[in-house]
Amino acid sequence: MSRTSLEGQVAVVTGAARGVGELLARKLSARGAKVALVGLEPDALKQVSERLHGESAHWHADVTDHETMARVAAEVEERFGKVDIVVANAGVATGGPFTDSDPDSWRRVIEVNLIGSAVTGRAFLPALTRSRGYLLQIASLAAITPAPMMTAYCASKSGVEAYAHSLRAEVGFRGVRVGVAYLSWTDTDMVRGADQDEVMRELRQRLPWPSNKTYPLGPAVDRIVDGIERRASHVYGQWWLRGMQGVRGYLPGLIGTVGQREMRRFADRLTGMRTGLVGAGGAADEQHRTTAATHRH
Repeated sequence: MSRTSLEGQVAVVTGAARGVGELLARKLSARGAKVALVGLEPDALKQVSERLHGESAHWHADVTDHETMARVAAEVEERFGKVDIVVANAGVATGGPFTDSDPDSWRRVIEVNLIGSAVTGRAFLPALTRSRGYLLQIASLAAITPAPMMTAYCASKSGVEAYAHSLRAEVGFRGVRVGVAYLSWTDTDMVRGADQDEVMRELRQRLPWPSNKTYPLGPAVDRIVDGIERRASHVYGQWWLRGMQGVRGYLPGLIGTVGQREMRRFADRLTGMRTGLVGAGGAADEQHRTTAATHRH
């Protein structure tokens, strides 16, 4: 597949304050892209922006807010003259038994990961249509396989994968390419946050190889950059994820059986698990919502 040079391209990255988004912004910038950083942590975004090689700017925005994101899209295009690449990366996670889950946190995972991605797409598609650009949706191994204790995250990532595949068919004839990127457990604040819970950490260690490992961030993001250069329909942050596509039809039945056994093993330890959003990004999201609620009152 032919590659597009990133030199002079304008790339938007949501959830750019930390983790995948931050490193992706750095690597895109190093290859000559102008980068627009979008996220909930203005101070962190400013620091990321100041460290980038080339031209960049940052916007404080909640990806679930359509009016704000439409304004950001207009401002990014005005600032840089065009938008070539949009990476819908912003995401949050929560873990633990569904029956004990905090309804607000559960809903927020769906809102940020699925609806926020759709809001991002809706805001930037006019600009991407003008540039015949590329929208990359960050999904997850959680889109390919279900997992107990991850109902919200799996639902959001399955949903966002289906949304992006459907959108690809819709906008392709206008010259817009749409890709889906899959990542397994990658060393980010989100995964480290999930691992702070002893049960979640042990459950994950008991997964079959190679899904029981945490993978370094650098090589995964290099693969994403490579996928962006190729305008790829599917991007795999870890090599073995491609092979999961062929067996995904068997996974719900298998997980249903094996997962029950694992849950029985951990049953007496499931009460009192933390129920909020995980990691520093989750904390930033919760703080943002608290502040917004205070302003409304």
